[in-house]
Amino acid sequence: METEETMQDSKETPLLAGIEAGGTKYVCAVATDPAEPLLETRFPTGEPQETIEHAVAFFRDATERYGPIRSMGIGTFGPADIQPMSPGYGSILTTPKRGWAGFNVVNALRDGLGLPVPIAFDTDVNAAVVGEAEYGAAKNHRFVAYITIGTGIGAAFLHDGQIVHGRMHPEVGHMVMPDFDSAYGKATNVCPFHDSCFEGRAAGPAIEARWEMPGNDIPDDHDAWELQATYLAAGCINLTAVWSPDMIILGGGVSQKAGLLDRVRRQFEKQAGDYWSLPPLEIYLQTPTLDQRAGIVGSLALAHRLL
Repeated sequence: METEETMQDSKETPLLAGIEAGGTKYVCAVATDPAEPLLETRFPTGEPQETIEHAVAFFRDATERYGPIRSMGIGTFGPADIQPMSPGYGSILTTPKRGWAGFNVVNALRDGLGLPVPIAFDTDVNAAVVGEAEYGAAKNHRFVAYITIGTGIGAAFLHDGQIVHGRMHPEVGHMVMPDFDSAYGKATNVCPFHDSCFEGRAAGPAIEARWEMPGNDIPDDHDAWELQATYLAAGCINLTAVWSPDMIILGGGVSQKAGLLDRVRRQFEKQAGDYWSLPPLEIYLQTPTLDQRAGIVGSLALAHRLL
């Protein structure tokens, strides 16, 4: 329970702000310890200005209770301009979400809050892998890959605790994927850009389009999950071949399906052909220890890294 003493302590400790800026919902929190938010809220991701106004109102209330914010971390849906030296740093790039393409999240928050503090702006999956590395399943591992499977598919890589960036951020969801649908008499690919990519075949909307029902409504023993495991295993095989991580974490709503991870491990073993020397698959392929909190904990951890 929050007391006057704990509130006073929090005002004397640097206050961190975090946003998990998802395509479906925004999660905002403040903390002095990233693993234990003091105050948190969540609301649907709507029009950009309306969404930012909700976030600004939350943080204004938080500063009245806990003191001034010292740094902020944002893990956003993408694609996004995450290069600090870029003129467009803080912007959402090409996205089908109405009104968000070209919108600068960092500038809007700075304007709304009058916040002259450092802001770390990165992808939601990059934030999640930082959360798992510092407080979850990837703790004490040097090379970590994180794949999130939900409305889309994204991935992040951690090398000795540091996020791996290229010219922009990885777009693993759009790597070419074999057509496993035909074995089930299907031909589903929902990506408007590519004939057969990981996201187009295995994201949540692909599952719904293929079987004409949301994944949450599909029974555990349905063929849908063996096909889904086949696609996810192929994605993990590709990451293993390209980057050779210590472990791969499978996050996002789709990965929570009961029994799916065991199916992925069996399919991975089948597709790998005993080629790689790997840890036991119970260790190598995991779901997040932080579960659905990896993103917001990671965003707060990004803020903490700026201090």
